[in-house]
Amino acid sequence: MSSKFSKIGFILAVAGSAVGLGNAWKFPTLVGQSGGSAFILLYIILTLGVGFVIFLAELSIGKISEKDPVNAYKKLAPKYKKAWSFVGFTMIGSILIVSFYALVIGWVVKYAYLSVIGQLPNSLELSKIEFENLTAHDFLSQFVCFTLVFFVIFYIVSKGIKNGIERLNVWMMPSLFILLILMLIYAMSKDGFVLALKFLFIPDFHKINISNTLEALGLAFFSLSLGVGTIITYSASLPDRTNFITSTLNIIFINLLAGLLMGLVVFTFIFEFGYDPNQQGPGFVFVSLATLFEKLGLVGHIFGAAFFISLVFAGITSAVSMIEPSAFYLINTFKMSRKKALVLIGIFVYILGILCILSSLDTTQFKILGMSFFELLDSFSSKIIMPLGGILIAIFVGFVIKRETLEILFKPYMRGIFFKIWYIFVRFISPLAVFVVLITKLIGFYIKF
Repeated sequence: MSSKFSKIGFILAVAGSAVGLGNAWKFPTLVGQSGGSAFILLYIILTLGVGFVIFLAELSIGKISEKDPVNAYKKLAPKYKKAWSFVGFTMIGSILIVSFYALVIGWVVKYAYLSVIGQLPNSLELSKIEFENLTAHDFLSQFVCFTLVFFVIFYIVSKGIKNGIERLNVWMMPSLFILLILMLIYAMSKDGFVLALKFLFIPDFHKINISNTLEALGLAFFSLSLGVGTIITYSASLPDRTNFITSTLNIIFINLLAGLLMGLVVFTFIFEFGYDPNQQGPGFVFVSLATLFEKLGLVGHIFGAAFFISLVFAGITSAVSMIEPSAFYLINTFKMSRKKALVLIGIFVYILGILCILSSLDTTQFKILGMSFFELLDSFSSKIIMPLGGILIAIFVGFVIKRETLEILFKPYMRGIFFKIWYIFVRFISPLAVFVVLITKLIGFYIKF
């Protein structure tokens, strides 16, 4: 790359990649269904024991090679270079993700607009109908919002590391947290806030089982954008003398804090209006919360707009990070201009996004393996490519890169017993844990179909 991140720019860029729409619905949903703070405790343990370990492994590949994902493996592998370079193509998962992710951000844009004009649905039943109408019948709204988000994302990436990605995150990440804190202050005035605190911070260990332990492991892994080349790409532009251990811990802290803030806001309103947190599925942001904001009147419109705008911020920072690995590869390997590389990627993403819209419409609905095109991209990227990429990263760092090379890299920031513990985890414990998640998800996929 022609430029590098600043130290704070790197932290905010990777945190922006990690803090996405999942913090708004997946995190609260899994917490609600899996024992409240007991699940959060599991999530923290697994984030540090698995996510942190593989994050540092992927960061090591990018920092040592200073290359894109494909050429990083090719440069660092002492033999079988071509075979290892194919591992870098797991970055295709990020392109698949951004194709449907931009569509979801488009839904958020639509709801932000409805909040601003004061036309959110005023009952849960009506809210469900309107969300279904949007996703299953309203092609025009989805097309317009998806196209708007698409051009915003690619415009930001076209400006490069310093002027595009870093500048976006330096502005948007603090703005996101300011909006969340303002909503939290308002939530503190509601009776539901005390119930939300109890739910999130008083654990019920009886609800913990193998199933939601695996869910916590999966969330810990996937929330850090591991396995699809994002961390390799960003760490290739990591400034020298950056303490990447503390940077990584800061990123994990920011990601967890965003989830907890979202959770407090979401569960305050859920409890305030007597809803059951166990019954709020992944669409509750567009159904339950939209209804709650409307019931609050003018204040609800203001906070609803703030909430959905904050989700747009979170979504865009994540989506931007998904584009850069492929752009970096095309620029490095084929000596393309950034503009030409993004045009090629953009055509691919745009076509996939339109297919996602069409596949969910009642009039043009088509299925592949019993799934819509949207669901297929989601399942293939999150259930196969990302965990497989994480396993291969751990194997590559643990068994292919020389230990002495890693010791030199880590020496200023982590040495002695701490390095030895990390090295054992990256070689054996963490990849085995991710393998369990992968196999479990594949078995679940097989049973379903």
